[in-house]
Amino acid sequence: MSGSIPFYQKHHRHYDRGYRSKEMASAVSQYQSSSSSYTARNSSSRTSRGLKASSYSGLEENRLSPVPKRAKPTYLAVDKENQIIGYVVPIFRGSQEFASGFSDTEEARVKETAAYMARRDLFTHGLEMERSEQMSRKVAMRESAERITMSKRIHEHEEYHKRMNEDSLMHAPEFVIKPRSHTVWEKQCVRLHCTVTGWPEPRVVWYKNNVTVDPLAHPGKYKIESSYNVHSLEINRCDFDDTAQYHVSAMNAKGELSAFASIVVKRFKGEIDESLPAPRRKCDFYGITFQTHIVDTFGVSFGREGETMSLGCTVIIYPALHRYQPEVQWYRDDVLLTASKWTQMHWSGDKATLTLTHLNKEDEGLYTLRVATKSGYETYSAYVFVRDADAEIEGAPGAPLDVRCLDANKDYVIVNWKQPAVDGGSSILGYFVDRCEVGTTHWIQCNDTPVKFARFPVTGLVEGRSYIFRVRAVNKCGMSHPSRVSEPAAAMDPADRARMRGTSAPWTGQIIVTEEEPAEGVVPGRPRDLQVTEATKNYVVLSWKPPGEKGLEGIMYYVEKCVSGTDSWQRVNTEIPVKSPRFALFDLAEGKSYSFRVRCCNSAGVGEPSDPTEATTVGDKLDIPSAPGRVVPTRNTDTSVVVSWEASRDAKELVGYYIEGSIVGSNIWEPCNNKPVKGTRFICHGLVTEETYVFRVRAVNAAGLSPCSQESEPVEVKAAIASPAPPYGITVLECVRDAMVLAWKQPTFIGGADIVGYFVDYREVVDGVPGKWHEANIKCVSERAYRVSDLKENRKYQFQVRAANMAGVGIPSMPSETFLCEEWTIAVPGPPHDLQVTEVRSDSLVLLWKPPVYQGRDPVNGFYIDIKEADAVEEAWRGVNDKATDKKYIKVGNLKEGESYVFRVRAQNKAGVGKASDPTEAVPAVTKPGTKEIVVDVDDDGVISLNFECLNLTADSKFVWSKDYEEITDSSRMTMETKGNKSKTIFNCPGEEDIGIYSCAVTHTDGASASYTLSAEELKRLLVISHDHKFPLIPLKTELAVELQEKGRVRFWLQADISANGKVDYVFNDNRISQGEKYKMNFDKNTGVIEMIMESLAPSDEGTYTFQLQDGKATNQSSLVLIGDVFKELQKESEFQRKEWFRKQGPHFIEYLSYEVTPECCVILQCKVGNIKKDTSAVWYKDGREIKADQNLSFTEGVLKLEIAQISKKDAGVYEVVLKDDRGKDTSTLNLTDQGFKDLMNQVFWVIANSSTPLKITSTDEGIRLYTFVSYYNDLLQVTWHYKDSAIAFSDRIKSGVVGEQLWLQITEPTEKDMGKYAIEFYDGKGGLRRTVELAGQGIDASNSSLNRARVAGGLPDVVTIQEGKALNLTCNISGDPVPEVTWLKNEREMTSDDHYILKFESGKFASFTITTVNTSDSGKYSILVKNKYGTESGDFTVSVFIPQDEGMNVSPHLSLYLLLLMLVTIIVTYHCDASPPLSFINDHRSPSPSFLSVDYDGTSTSIDL
Repeated sequence: MSGSIPFYQKHHRHYDRGYRSKEMASAVSQYQSSSSSYTARNSSSRTSRGLKASSYSGLEENRLSPVPKRAKPTYLAVDKENQIIGYVVPIFRGSQEFASGFSDTEEARVKETAAYMARRDLFTHGLEMERSEQMSRKVAMRESAERITMSKRIHEHEEYHKRMNEDSLMHAPEFVIKPRSHTVWEKQCVRLHCTVTGWPEPRVVWYKNNVTVDPLAHPGKYKIESSYNVHSLEINRCDFDDTAQYHVSAMNAKGELSAFASIVVKRFKGEIDESLPAPRRKCDFYGITFQTHIVDTFGVSFGREGETMSLGCTVIIYPALHRYQPEVQWYRDDVLLTASKWTQMHWSGDKATLTLTHLNKEDEGLYTLRVATKSGYETYSAYVFVRDADAEIEGAPGAPLDVRCLDANKDYVIVNWKQPAVDGGSSILGYFVDRCEVGTTHWIQCNDTPVKFARFPVTGLVEGRSYIFRVRAVNKCGMSHPSRVSEPAAAMDPADRARMRGTSAPWTGQIIVTEEEPAEGVVPGRPRDLQVTEATKNYVVLSWKPPGEKGLEGIMYYVEKCVSGTDSWQRVNTEIPVKSPRFALFDLAEGKSYSFRVRCCNSAGVGEPSDPTEATTVGDKLDIPSAPGRVVPTRNTDTSVVVSWEASRDAKELVGYYIEGSIVGSNIWEPCNNKPVKGTRFICHGLVTEETYVFRVRAVNAAGLSPCSQESEPVEVKAAIASPAPPYGITVLECVRDAMVLAWKQPTFIGGADIVGYFVDYREVVDGVPGKWHEANIKCVSERAYRVSDLKENRKYQFQVRAANMAGVGIPSMPSETFLCEEWTIAVPGPPHDLQVTEVRSDSLVLLWKPPVYQGRDPVNGFYIDIKEADAVEEAWRGVNDKATDKKYIKVGNLKEGESYVFRVRAQNKAGVGKASDPTEAVPAVTKPGTKEIVVDVDDDGVISLNFECLNLTADSKFVWSKDYEEITDSSRMTMETKGNKSKTIFNCPGEEDIGIYSCAVTHTDGASASYTLSAEELKRLLVISHDHKFPLIPLKTELAVELQEKGRVRFWLQADISANGKVDYVFNDNRISQGEKYKMNFDKNTGVIEMIMESLAPSDEGTYTFQLQDGKATNQSSLVLIGDVFKELQKESEFQRKEWFRKQGPHFIEYLSYEVTPECCVILQCKVGNIKKDTSAVWYKDGREIKADQNLSFTEGVLKLEIAQISKKDAGVYEVVLKDDRGKDTSTLNLTDQGFKDLMNQVFWVIANSSTPLKITSTDEGIRLYTFVSYYNDLLQVTWHYKDSAIAFSDRIKSGVVGEQLWLQITEPTEKDMGKYAIEFYDGKGGLRRTVELAGQGIDASNSSLNRARVAGGLPDVVTIQEGKALNLTCNISGDPVPEVTWLKNEREMTSDDHYILKFESGKFASFTITTVNTSDSGKYSILVKNKYGTESGDFTVSVFIPQDEGMNVSPHLSLYLLLLMLVTIIVTYHCDASPPLSFINDHRSPSPSFLSVDYDGTSTSIDL
């Protein structure tokens, strides 16, 4: 079978000759010669028969299978290039003899035909020719019959063997036709198709880039069809995303096979520059320039393996066009990312998001978002760090990363990976490589011992199958987590995996795949450029170039090796030549030197060998890189440092560098990166601010990690100092004849150091032309306002400002607007300036400002504050305060969280409100993470302080405390202390002068600030707490209390919050008492419980008891007074408890005798006993008489019970239980006489009442009955019936009674006067229980309806049989009040009275039905329907009409008379003689011979045929 041929010998359905050995070549040549002779004979035979058909064996003559068995014929038609173009129908071939050549009969026929032709030439005799033709015809018919018979026998024989051995038919999938690669134009359709054989029928799945193609997930995009082993995948309207590698997988029980093809989608040149990323949609926005801004960006991010991380940015594109979509791309380390199971990208229209679903160290790197429009593009980048997951075993190394398959061949794959940065504290011993076949979940370890080299050849693969790989590191502590799995790699020859060349026809888009016509019979030349590309102790990889000649047919290669110093060349691949110019050699002796050479071969023979390589010693040629050079750290930000170093010298195949950092003095090294970086400069993030670090670097390649470099110089983590950014927002606060007062805003970036001052420049502007800049101040000014003097009146000037810090003077600001120098004379004040926003929270903030420099005509007496949303229009300004404030600060509340606001301030004086200040920058109402508030504290010494903590403190940060938002400079009342990131201000002598708003701001932060309002009430509260701390009391959790314990002991106790060093004094009546026989003291220092125990109380113990506590300087005491009745009650209870204790030493009652009423109204007398033993006896008594044991006495689980099933008056009495044994006895008594019995019965009545069902109403023949059911009825139960809240007086019409468990009230002949609310009341000695019901009209009607509803009293027979032509008359009685309506129906349809049907209803009682002349159409079902307001009733009967056929069939008159008499007797016996109901006889009076007789007696009608 072809399925047994190795994969490397297959090329579609053709087998390459180059693989054959000499024996195979000999067999093939013999087979070819026999086949060619057969073909010649067969073609001559077909020609002689006049048949024309194309024949194709499916294999070229020179590429026949070398297997001994004859290959299965194929019926595929091919062109010159061996491309399949269709199928052909084979000519019928019969038995084996016919298949191998002509049969003897055919040869004889040919000979006879030839002889005949010769004789015909000599002798033209017609009879001889006719005889010859007849003989030939007979022979042909006989041979045809033999062939048909033989074909049938062969078919039956094959079917029999199929049934006997089905396994012989099963074979693995095989691609008869493989899918071919295509290159198509955009928006065209393409179809991949293949033909697959195999048994059982293989399951075929299509994949795109190793992801299953799902037509349902992309409706209309993909179409998959399968028909008669031909499978196809059609892709509709291809786009750039369809450029991918596709493969089809066929699988059955015998194995799996895959075939690959690629699709390349191209676009016509000139449509768009292919060097730029193309937008997904084609939109024409001519003349529009887009501005792109990336905001709300993500910062440097840290994650851990296995976590999910999302990176997002908000993208603002102006103008915003709904139809226009930019191209959004994500890059990692400048490599474009595509959607996969590890990365998911989303674009919502204004936000781009990248989600890393399962972080691995491969995901670490610099991530860049690129947003491209037709006007350009914008990018944003930030680094993502991925730390190792927590090791399952402490000290285990980190997982390897970046596992790749470098060289995949048919029987091996070389796996490469990168070493982890974390070794777990001990050196890594090596690595284990695992493999898993694609489509399964079973991992197999490939190496038994760990390998140290980060490259390993995996052998033992099954050709044609795909695998994924992972790597684990191991050290002496244990195994690491496995790495992320590699991309799938197929085990196949690289030549089979190479893509076929293709060209495109732009006018049609048709794809034409061509291959150069091979030149047959030419032996290939020598391979070129043979070299050893890789050599390790495990394997050696050779590579070469094919010979220079072109057009050679089917070139393959043999590899030979030779041990250095010998001339013995040994062929490595003796049986199977390789197709690709790359080969890996295994099983070489380590330490030996080898030379290698390669020979080419094809069907024409084996060529000359290539030039041998130089001697190569088997061993690891790659050395561990040397240590990197000098490491130089540089300050960057407050959490990062820039580390640069000198590259490793002479490093080969360098993978990158690992950087490690350590806090000085800790000797703990942490990796700064978990993925090797290739440059010599790296920014280490995530460092602790103000800590001092040292760094070192290691280089890494496949051989391992280099030694560590020398440690760097220590560097403190803090922001680098730079000159500040330029100020902005220059405005004029006041203007006089020769001077102007300017104000400006602080730079957005101060350079990491405090701004020490500002420099102002000015220049004159003449006719719009600015002049030269002049310095306004030589010495810097610290305030953000300055008066520029020596100006000229009515001249125009521009200004610029520069900020300075310790790093230097920054660049100047942009020139201000042009201001005219003229004196202001307006009456209202100028604008306030220097607006600052502090204490920003999600719902509030504080606004500060400075008053205007220009006061106006009158002094400023107040300020107004305006607010609006940052993106609102100018008209949206609104006031914050309705009344002007005289303060220079205000707290603005009621803000919307997340909304950005701007503010401005206007000053007023008596003349009015002046010009508004410049608005502030937009401030979002958001509480920043880590924001703290000022906390007030009172320490143990009573010192009151305000405390503030800042989490994001920098080295240059300072705490600035203010009162009413003015910095505190007077230290007489406040003392400030700062330690670390905490600061506090202490009140030296708190008083009313300290009332106000205290705030604290931290410089060099992102606005860390808070405030605390100290009001008069708050000051008073704090002073109370301070006093309590100065003069402390020991907190008492409980006051002194007394309780009785077992045996009547008296315990005095309290619980206090006291330390272990506390002391306690016990005082009685002002006399200190101590431990002795009478008093037992105890102090539990863990719980603070203090107790004193006395065995008993004597009269002399009456008085006051006190516990005095002392703990350091804190004291407290608690007293308890026991005199008079209180003492006597306590003493009495103590004596009782003492006696009880002695009683309980023998058998005793834990619970005394009591009773319980069950829901079944059974009374159970019970008591609970304790301390009993086997000999303890319990005796029940009633009224002094012992109750016998057979009277439901039980004694289980310490509970004595006596059950009284149906209690009555005879059960009243005094019940007693006596417990006794050798230790003593105890008695319990229960009095169930008089009031005790009444209470018991009331309890029984309560149970009965609660078991009653809701009161219901029913109709009876006499009237209405109201009733309820109870679970049990007792004769002593008192029940009262009520009507409208009044007790009912019973009479003959209204009665009550009890039937079983039913209590009822009967109302005979109810009327409307009886309507109303009825109730039954059960008496239980307390509130009782009522069940009520409302008797309304429906109740009366229900009763009346039972009596007065419409009825059919009788008179209608069930069946009436009557002869055709006779008359039928039926009558029945009707009753009901009011008089019912009568309707007659035939076959469920209403009837009307006419000449044929006479329907009558007389006197409101009698309804008659008459058919004047009966015919066959009158047969059917008849009904009478009577109805009034109380109900409806019907009566049915059936009429059967027959046609007499024989006079002899008539009934004898005597028999009829007999039956009539029998009917009369029955009627008379049925009714009483004194009743005189109407009796009527109905007969067919119109006929001389009556056919039936009907008798109607009191509504009972009977008919008989005569």
